[in-house]
Amino acid sequence: MFNPRAVLDISGGGKVLVISDFHMGSGRGDDLARNGALLMEMLEGYYLVNDWYLVLNGDIEELQRYSLDAIKTRWAPLYYILDRFAAAGRLYKIVGNHDEELIFEKNYPYPLFPVVRIESGVLPLYVYHGHQSSKVYTNYNYLIRAALRYFFKPIGIRNISTARSPHRRFYVEKQAYNFSLENHCISIIGHTHRPLFESLGRFDYIKFEIERLCRDYPSSAGINRDRIAAEVDALRVELGKLQRSERRDVLRQSLYGDRYPVPCLFNSGCAIGKGINAIELDRDQIALVYWFTEGEGKKFINRGWYKVEIHKGTKFRRSILNQDRLEYVKARIELLGKHDPERKEDVVSAIL
Repeated sequence: MFNPRAVLDISGGGKVLVISDFHMGSGRGDDLARNGALLMEMLEGYYLVNDWYLVLNGDIEELQRYSLDAIKTRWAPLYYILDRFAAAGRLYKIVGNHDEELIFEKNYPYPLFPVVRIESGVLPLYVYHGHQSSKVYTNYNYLIRAALRYFFKPIGIRNISTARSPHRRFYVEKQAYNFSLENHCISIIGHTHRPLFESLGRFDYIKFEIERLCRDYPSSAGINRDRIAAEVDALRVELGKLQRSERRDVLRQSLYGDRYPVPCLFNSGCAIGKGINAIELDRDQIALVYWFTEGEGKKFINRGWYKVEIHKGTKFRRSILNQDRLEYVKARIELLGKHDPERKEDVVSAIL
């Protein structure tokens, strides 16, 4: 039976932020140092004051390299913000492979879950970190922890993670995609640090976007025609950069094989890259958002095709990268995926 404390029901209203992979540390090599101010401002100045629920999807504390006491001291202001979410009954915290030691902490202040189910009223969404599908982390996490803490940390090497290996990242995403497809549900994961929306990463999304623009081009005219041509050129440049940054054999692989992609997998990205990615949702829609510091955002945001929201009084910005209605996502899952209502109850046991 599913833990009722791990069920978040927003069918009657409410907004949810799903975010993961802070890797909070202390001192040298702290992965969150770059985006710490941005993270605290967005959580406190945007989501907390506007009554959002906060779902932390694993690897929040970097316990493979630092002690919890050191992290709590370094990030006391951030914990104060989390305390306020928790006091309002709006905090859900999921365990990842880098912070799984928290389950042994007797005085840890927040309830911990392996998975959270979000009831939207349209269809359920299952939020879990994603490392469960990786044999490396499930079988050898204790060895990885020892190497990170006693070898890599002292010499200043940062996190060695699935996010740095295209092959491992693809394997994790493929397993999560297949699980979601077979169980006819939506999964929101973290772990790989790569944002996904409707089962598409940036590389696949660009290819579909170029195709869409090419279809619109013949019927357009004037300024719109010039805009489409300029956007296709910019997307082709970005596609080329992604091809050079990834291994070609990985790019040739697809999460969905030779089938049309089923929008059953989402990934909230991480908080330690160039800006912060996260998933926002309510009972009607789901979105992939990007927070960044003015002048430091990713180049494709600065092209001008994305609407940028200014966070008043700060240098921080928010942009919606992708957005869709849950009814539309549900329709595509039912039409494109395997529909087997009898297996819905298998979701919980399959994840756990």
